[in-house]
Amino acid sequence: MDDKANGYWSATLGLLAKILVVWFLVSFGAGILFADALNGIMLGGYPLGFWFAHQGSIYIFIALIFFYAKKMGDIDRQFDVHEE
Repeated sequence: MDDKANGYWSATLGLLAKILVVWFLVSFGAGILFADALNGIMLGGYPLGFWFAHQGSIYIFIALIFFYAKKMGDIDRQFDVHEE
């Protein structure tokens, strides 16, 4: 039972780490660190760095919520701890 529990938590923490990296890159990276480089690209009449800081990050965060829910469902089924 311990190997199964360790595998489950390892998979869960791996997923969380990946999502947090994407979250950091979008919120801090695209909105602040790389904003000057991204501002050379226009999206909808606005510089891309500005767009990410104000609109794009929200869309990415919502997509991350759905991605997390789907992947956690897959992990739960893989380790037979799902609810259905």
